[in-house]
Amino acid sequence: MDISSTVLLSHEQALRRRMDVAANNLANVSTAGFKREDPVFREYVEKTGEPQDAVRTTSLVLDQGAVHDTAQGGFQPTGNPIDVMIDGPGYLAVDASDGTTAYTRAGYLKVGDDGSLVTAGGLPVRGEGGRPIAIPPDQLGKLSIGPDGTVSGAAGALGRIEVTVFDSEAGVDPRGDGLFTASGGRALTAAETKLRSGGIEGSNVQPIVETTNMVEILRAYQTSMKMSEAIGDMRKAAIDKLGRFG
Repeated sequence: MDISSTVLLSHEQALRRRMDVAANNLANVSTAGFKREDPVFREYVEKTGEPQDAVRTTSLVLDQGAVHDTAQGGFQPTGNPIDVMIDGPGYLAVDASDGTTAYTRAGYLKVGDDGSLVTAGGLPVRGEGGRPIAIPPDQLGKLSIGPDGTVSGAAGALGRIEVTVFDSEAGVDPRGDGLFTASGGRALTAAETKLRSGGIEGSNVQPIVETTNMVEILRAYQTSMKMSEAIGDMRKAAIDKLGRFG
């Protein structure tokens, strides 16, 4: 494979990665708390030629992963007084099924079978100090969540939801099911916490933007394919000419 074909292949692989990310964004347009992703690429410059000759450089594309857009989604009322949306940065800390701590912005909450406050997927939501928030059976149906994260029943406060922020979002990685993994976070104080109850945060994906991106990617791929065909035709013509000379 000559260098021109290698460069085109590198470009087409980058386009495929962009298409995969855009398609995943579009598929999660209705996912609570979903953050759209953008692929990240890096230029790799390869030097060719012998030292005594003029050194030429070739630029290739390397996939560096993806970063998520931290822009906040809109508030979507649900009618459930214990559903919450984080108004600003931060994540709800939950106990994942593998024993680790995970983070989410999907604020669908309910009371689990064991009486603790859990996510829609049944993961315990952490309160202050990493402790679960226990809900007495006689308080069911009387719950409310204040702007500072305090969970209250008819008899008073039952605990406070812990919201965790990170100095850098670059280390917050999606793990699926609306969950993220990260380390080095800081729990917000009651004065710093801002929650809106009675609804959840919607996805920040804009369908029109993602659809436009997919059309642009498709056109770029078609252009790349035409260039590949042109290079193939040139190579075939050169071989034919060399054959005639032989």
